[in-house]
Amino acid sequence: MSEASFLVPQVLYLKAGIHIGTKYRTNYMDKFIYKTRPDGLSVLNIQQIDERIKIAANILSRYKPEDILIVSRRENGWKAVQLFGKLTGAKFFAGRYPPGILTNPNLKDYLEVKIMLITDSWPDRNAIKDALLMGIPLIALCDTNNQANNIDLVVPCNNKGKKSLGLFFYILAKEYLKLTGKIGENDELEVPVDIFMEEN
Repeated sequence: MSEASFLVPQVLYLKAGIHIGTKYRTNYMDKFIYKTRPDGLSVLNIQQIDERIKIAANILSRYKPEDILIVSRRENGWKAVQLFGKLTGAKFFAGRYPPGILTNPNLKDYLEVKIMLITDSWPDRNAIKDALLMGIPLIALCDTNNQANNIDLVVPCNNKGKKSLGLFFYILAKEYLKLTGKIGENDELEVPVDIFMEEN
């Protein structure tokens, strides 16, 4: 795959560690694994990561921002999820997901959405339950140790690292805004990638 066909330069993927998995691998995630390092960590295929991010962006671009919900219980994803929401107008939960928020219209914070993206299927399992109950399509970031039950689209990536999650949401925001005509093909986001990936 040529460098030009990637959404961002390959070196940026490598720098963010978006391809570095865990020592544990599930059968489902095997097909996305490129190799296992001598230290036992699995390495995900960058080409497949890039392709799946393109698919996720294309799917999300069919929805209005207010119909999209992004969920991240994992703290390393909070800043990136908030920036994605700010730039695109999508709804998000960065932190504890309130149970019943999609299923109980009597709740003060009740939400109606048409698609959900979660950063990790284990800590975000309550959000998955709600999405299933409501018949909402589900996109999930999955590391080598994730199960993919009840997920409509798996995006393989390191879903634990702050830099990795930052880069993912930077790319997704940029592609979503391009595909929905909010920014031009060669425009940059008003928030640079470094801010998404900041450690502090």
